[in-house]
Amino acid sequence: MTVDFHSLELYPAIDIHQGRVVRASRTDLARATLYDPDPFDVADRFVAAGARWVHVVDLDRAFGVGDQTPLVAALVKRLNVPVQLGGGMWTLDDVAELRDCGVQRILLGARAAADVASLAELADQFAADCLGIAIDIQHDRVWARGWPAAGSWQPAALALRARDAGITTLVVTELSREGRMEGADVAQATALAHETKMDVIVSGGVDGLDDLRRIAAQGLAGAIVGRALFEKRFTFEEALACLSPP
Repeated sequence: MTVDFHSLELYPAIDIHQGRVVRASRTDLARATLYDPDPFDVADRFVAAGARWVHVVDLDRAFGVGDQTPLVAALVKRLNVPVQLGGGMWTLDDVAELRDCGVQRILLGARAAADVASLAELADQFAADCLGIAIDIQHDRVWARGWPAAGSWQPAALALRARDAGITTLVVTELSREGRMEGADVAQATALAHETKMDVIVSGGVDGLDDLRRIAAQGLAGAIVGRALFEKRFTFEEALACLSPP
């Protein structure tokens, strides 16, 4: 099966902790796996390979142990492609600071959708293409670090609240798949895309080129790929080639 790449945006992921590229579980930052000490070199390689976006996660901000904002700002300045940033942002000040750094799209944490007034203010202050909502899913419910009430939400209900505020991009991570390279949960992401009519980006579990083809075949907006690239399941060039017309 050949799928037109232009219908699916590929986002190579760079998770940053203390200035280095790592992979960490959602609960244990101290045992993060080091992939590369130089995020600038990693980003340069992805762009040279054809990436049209780079997805960055500030793990320090996400875990509440500081932030990597100066590094992110330097990375944005260095690259000639837009940066999408995730990692624990949900306030107006968070978004304003990162937009000032040149980040193109800031992924709000699920907690941002809990307060309708604050969400409306964010959507009013920033253009729709500058914001997205990132929803982590565990046992069919929303999961969010430091927000116990998240589990009372169904993913679609929270996504619809963000959509109704004017946010059009939804990043979905099925936590049971994240980092396992056992295949993305394409069915769940597709169901959310149909229900919300949002541009859904799949994150978590991508394990090979066939997985990317499955995501593209469902008409989803994008796929975030991290561990599979760093552990050489495929290269970014191979990913682009498999999704391009012959």
